[in-house]
Order: sequence, then C-alpha cells, then structure tokens
Amino acid sequence: MKRAVVTGGAGFLGSHLCDKLLANDIAVVCIDNLLTGDLKNIEHLFGNPNFQFIKHDVTNFIHVPGNVDYILHFASPASPIDYLELPIQTLKVGSLGTHKVLGLAKEKNARFLLASTSEVYGDPEIHPQNEEYWGNVNPIGPRGVYDEAKRFAEAITMAYHRYHGVETRIVRIFNTYGPRMRLNDGRALPAFVSQALKGEDITVFGDGSQTRSFCYVSDLIEGIFRLLMSDISDPINIGNPSEITIKEFAEEVVSIMNSNSKITYKPLPVDDPKVRKPDITKAKKYLDWEPKVDRNEGLKKTIEYFQSVV
Repeated sequence: MKRAVVTGGAGFLGSHLCDKLLANDIAVVCIDNLLTGDLKNIEHLFGNPNFQFIKHDVTNFIHVPGNVDYILHFASPASPIDYLELPIQTLKVGSLGTHKVLGLAKEKNARFLLASTSEVYGDPEIHPQNEEYWGNVNPIGPRGVYDEAKRFAEAITMAYHRYHGVETRIVRIFNTYGPRMRLNDGRALPAFVSQALKGEDITVFGDGSQTRSFCYVSDLIEGIFRLLMSDISDPINIGNPSEITIKEFAEEVVSIMNSNSKITYKPLPVDDPKVRKPDITKAKKYLDWEPKVDRNEGLKKTIEYFQSVV
C-alpha cells in the first residue's frame, strides 16, 4: 500500500486531503502541531488502521519510520488573522518547515507536493493571473510574512528538484471554502456567516469592489490529487475562475441565509489585493481538471456546516 505524509493534516484543506488519499487506498501519516489545525477535523479517521496522527512542529527535525511515497506540505497558518497574529511562525513554517519536509522527501525518495498560494501574485498587475506572472508583493508589509514565506517555499522546492532530483509538485491555491473552515479564521465567508448567524451587520472592507474567485473544497482537493499523480513540476493554479466582488459575495450570503443583516464598510487592510482570478488553462490542459460545484450549491453546503457547529 502506498503511504503519504500530510503536514498540516488537521487543518481545513489538510483534513480533506487526508480523506481523499485514504479513499484512494493510500495510507496517511498526518503531522500537525495544532497551532491552527483542529483534531475535530480528523477525529472521524482515528479508527482507521491506515491513518496515523503525529503531533509535531515541522520546523523541527521530522522522523517518520517506514516507507513514504508522497509528502504533501500543507502546514501553515493560512488566513490573514492567523498570519498577522503568528507572523514568525508563518515565516518559519514556510522556510524552515519546507526545508525539513523536503529533507524528508529526499531521504525517503518520495514525491513532494507544496501547497503554495495565489498570494504569491500579491496585488496583481495582470488579470487573470497565470503561472508565468511573477507577482507584485510587498515583502515588508504585514501580509509579506505569508506571501514571502510561500514564495521562498516555491524557490526551495524548485532548488531541491533541480539540485537533488526530488520529484516535486507546486499547487497555487486560490480562495477556497467549504466545511471545516473555522468560523473565526477571519476570511470573508466565515466572517460573513458568523456575523449573519449572530444577527450582526456584515463587515465589508474597502468599498467591496475588490474581487475574489471562490472554489469549493471538493473541487480543489480533486485538482490537487490530480496534480500529485501527474508529472508536472512547474506551478499549477487550482481555483475557480468565477470572479465576484466582495460586496456581491456578501449579498449572496445574506440572501441564502435569509438574513436581515445590513452591509457596513470598514477601511481596506494594507496590501489587500484588488483582484484575484485564476487562469486555469494549464490545469485544464495537463490535469483535465476544472471546477464542478457552482457557488450557490457550495455556499449552501458550507453555511449548513457552519450552522451545525455554532
């Protein structure tokens, strides 16, 4: 049986990835220090003989006995609230953590997949964003701790690929939503739903004209799995190109929830990207992948999940 290590496996995306790998008869070793992950996301797997959980900080030396075929590096705070509160940890897991995990991949002769992000594009000057774009990132701004950690992670991943011959994959993940997101993680959807559930006004930053492209989690995980099983070492965008303004997105949430919440506006955070939309030409061509779940359906499922955990 093939065996995978998933760092950050108790997080939102990592836990869905553990499910996907197990469903494809791949045993999973989940490593997470639970800084932003949650055991609730993986407790349904604890009885599975092919699943193992190790509480560990991947910025320290990693030892996994036995064979390892795949390593998927998803450990990192990933929402603005998290990385603004945990700036040093975010930088360390993107740099030291990626170095340690790549070392494990080299030792085990395992295929390594890095969870990178559309944030490597920063506040983009081209639209939509394709993989050839180098980005427009402020390295010393408050968001730079996340953006630059991921840019460094991509650089060291490619260095291990070129210099050590490690088989590597890089996925650039665009905004994703779905069950197991944390209500308090500070991203747009959990914030909107949380405020609507409490009957509070919904807070939109700026004038709400900035855009995002939201991908439902099952679509994203399918794209990542296809990338893992492909032979593409260059970065690949995985996301849903259906673009929407944040104001329209807030209105959709209010409508689906039949909420009486009003929309209020606050100043835009520093370096907040004005637009975000993936060019998924490569994912379609090389992975035969494109998103299937439309936003209305995905939002209903996600809101039901949030209502069930409040």
